Amino acid sequence: MENDNKSNASEEDLLIGTIQVLAGKTKADPNPEELEQLKRLIKKNVPFTLRSYFMAYLLREMLNANSPKTRTAAPQRTPKGKPAPKSPQPESKKQEKPLLKKREEKPLPEGARTLYLNIGKMKRLYAKELSLLLQKELEITREDIFSLRIHDKYSFISMTEENCEKAIAKLNGMDIKGRTAAVSYSNKE
Repeated sequence: MENDNKSNASEEDLLIGTIQVLAGKTKADPNPEELEQLKRLIKKNVPFTLRSYFMAYLLREMLNANSPKTRTAAPQRTPKGKPAPKSPQPESKKQEKPLLKKREEKPLPEGARTLYLNIGKMKRLYAKELSLLLQKELEITREDIFSLRIHDKYSFISMTEENCEKAIAKLNGMDIKGRTAAVSYSNKE
């Protein structure tokens, strides 16, 4: 039972990594005009309420087309309907590594405290921005911030108690992403 959960988790991690790589490739695509044209076609032909499912369907089809099971089941065809030439199979099957490693939760150092901030992803606050803000306002380094967890409506920041005190003093009442920041010690540490 545990192995099933672990394999499902690693499959999900691999899928998440694939999605993130594809999203990165989308941003760095050398032909944005072509993507824009495809986007307009999708917008015109796929109802708004189905677009997420449409993307999920395309991803599933792409993944199935690249999986070894479907390569043998259905031959790929060229645009004229002729079977595509078979690609040579690798001689040795190597263990595939996940595209992105999942971050491990490290235990907080002795004396670390966690702060609650009333701003999160819904206000488009991201970890890098929050980290840079803390470094600038508190005059600390990135290593002084033990962890940042950004949720939809709030965030958690873990630092030394001294830096937490500075953060409470400097950030409370500050306008961050159009919202007045409320910073306090977290009840859940």
